Amino acid sequence: MSTTTFQEPAPTPVSLLLLGRGADPRSERGVECPGDLPPASDPDLVARAEAAKAKLGDRLFVLGHHYQRDEVIRFADVTGDSFKLAQQAAARPEAEYIVFCGVHFMAESADILTSDAQQVILPDLAAGCSMADMATAEQVERCWERLEDLARGEGANGYSAERVVPVSYMNSSADIKAFTGRHGGTICTSSNAQRALEWAFAKGEQVLFLPDQHLGRNTAVRDMGYSLDDCVVYNPHRPNGGLTDDQLRNAKMILWRGHCSVHGRFTPECVDEVRERIPGVNVLVHPECRHEVVEKADYVGSTERIITLLNEAEPGSAWAIGTELNLVKRLAAQHPDKQIVFLDKSVCYCSTMNRIDLPHLVWTLEALADGRVPNVIEVDTETAHYARVALEQMLALP
Repeated sequence: MSTTTFQEPAPTPVSLLLLGRGADPRSERGVECPGDLPPASDPDLVARAEAAKAKLGDRLFVLGHHYQRDEVIRFADVTGDSFKLAQQAAARPEAEYIVFCGVHFMAESADILTSDAQQVILPDLAAGCSMADMATAEQVERCWERLEDLARGEGANGYSAERVVPVSYMNSSADIKAFTGRHGGTICTSSNAQRALEWAFAKGEQVLFLPDQHLGRNTAVRDMGYSLDDCVVYNPHRPNGGLTDDQLRNAKMILWRGHCSVHGRFTPECVDEVRERIPGVNVLVHPECRHEVVEKADYVGSTERIITLLNEAEPGSAWAIGTELNLVKRLAAQHPDKQIVFLDKSVCYCSTMNRIDLPHLVWTLEALADGRVPNVIEVDTETAHYARVALEQMLALP
């Protein structure tokens, strides 16, 4: 009987790279890497999408979020952030079909704001949002019940649930938006979060901020002068949110334990590394990043603000951007006179946003052109009503 003896392979650069023990400096040029998305497998997909879109004409309106890949963005009638796109959908009442190239909560918002005669379609129903999924209606209702119990309990000392105002980020499900509307709160975007919090604090004494803890903390501490001690994090997976009665009573900001899986990956070390590598670089990050990262950055802004700053930047300037890679790549291509790099060397796309690819878009457009309506996103009447209440409160902010 023969025996086989295993021999460890020689530590070649390729084997080390595959094992994650090495690095390829050629892959760290800012916004390019060997893991770039491959081209569509069917070379006829572009022509098929163009033909289906032309056949549908004004009956179709395609929305493309900034984080979509270029092969999809090229077919968008309007590009923008989530709320801008939902507003644009509502402004096109003649469009029978709204194809939303984004994620699920964005399509829900478009359905809430559009007429009953319009249908909102998401090309891939698996395109969700990890942040939005971190706050379910059941979890938030349990949190609210805890606050109500605290108000009724012995030793409440004037504490009441009415003093708590919910403020929910646009990046939340229709159920969470409806919860916010039912309890007298408002929705906010990363652009108007400070205005939303100022309104909430004029109305009550505490804010329950859903679902992104980082946007809530950064806005309250960096923009409004509150301290980190004024903020507590409610963890829905721990008994009583992991907080004592006194912690809840004394907090100004009750932050939900949620975050963006892309923006949450940036670290202070990323900022230090890029400053060492690129002298004089401007670090620009989204407010969904961790507080320690925001504190080290030169500029902080929403997606639209990031685009504006890069458009206005001086030729020859260098920028490290802390946001989703598809947008960073697009900005780098649009501004060849500036050095634009991704803040983290470990390149990361939004995996759920990238589920909307050209094959899914073509399948959707061809189905519509053939008279079939796939993947309709429809919010029930009651949920849509209260979610609209919260959205309209946002539009009424001073």
